[in-house]
Amino acid sequence: LPPQTWSNSVYQTSKRNLLAWEKETGIKLVQINGQRRYGGPPPGWMGGPPPAGTEVYIGKLPPDVYEDTLIPLFQSVGKLYEFRLMMTFSGLNRGFAYARYCTPQTAQVAIATFNHFQVRRGCAILVCRSIQKRELMLDGLAASVSQWELEPTLRRVTKGMLSITLHSSPSEREAMLAVLKYNSHQAATMAKKTLTQGALRLRGLGMRVDWLHHDLKQKLQLWQQRPPSSQLHESKSLAAPKPLALSPVVQSVLDHLNILCWRQRLGTPVLFTKCIRVTPDGWLRFWYHVMIAGYPEPFSGFMWIRKQGQGQSAHEEAKAAVAQRILHELGESL
Repeated sequence: LPPQTWSNSVYQTSKRNLLAWEKETGIKLVQINGQRRYGGPPPGWMGGPPPAGTEVYIGKLPPDVYEDTLIPLFQSVGKLYEFRLMMTFSGLNRGFAYARYCTPQTAQVAIATFNHFQVRRGCAILVCRSIQKRELMLDGLAASVSQWELEPTLRRVTKGMLSITLHSSPSEREAMLAVLKYNSHQAATMAKKTLTQGALRLRGLGMRVDWLHHDLKQKLQLWQQRPPSSQLHESKSLAAPKPLALSPVVQSVLDHLNILCWRQRLGTPVLFTKCIRVTPDGWLRFWYHVMIAGYPEPFSGFMWIRKQGQGQSAHEEAKAAVAQRILHELGESL
């Protein structure tokens, strides 16, 4: 039998029971993007969504166990805000689900009650705290790729991206790795699916998309904290971790620009600086490029600076000077 015909022919009893339960209870299940969802919010819900720490992961589910069994079971310890069962595109259960409760305390009770619970004889399920992953990695990008080329493209094909940072790839020579942070696990999941399906095209280059794992994140942070061999390296992003805290003066200017953009609902400014010339008497010529999502065009140009502060890199002082120039461009001064 073709796969679609086969999938429609199995678990017929379980599927009939699910349909009868939906009709009896009036519960509406919506299937979209590889998952079938109840609630989020449930009927009669007032106010915003529950806080962090209210979702549990449910694994090792038998393939023929559906919501008519799972929702009443997990509701027995407290009210569900949302229940999501992962499904194949042919309608089969993928073996795991997520239950989100109204309080973190109820989620803890669900973990204590149902971890290793036998939904049927010999079928013990796994229930634990859901880890809300929000960071992805794109590995294998060309060494020549730039953040101001990559970021607009990613924002166009994915939703909810908070930041992007570029690093040298730890697995490939002369390649780059991008770390993408999203505003929710759901946004990151959808972005992963979109990028895996090949929505991103950069000069025909291939790339690998995966969750940013903890060990790799730590490794990138350690590399970022190494002292640079020269202060003339390109500074890629304000969002990149810094080995030293910014001086109060530099931080004040950058904070002022961020607050102004926030008040005017322009989005977070992203600054790039590159030193292109150093004179014998200590002057440095910088190229800069500033992107503000809500502003019609980027700011670009050149400026001379002479390093003044102790313990701060020339790039940090250049960013402060650029930020002050942008403040004047936006009609604001310190």
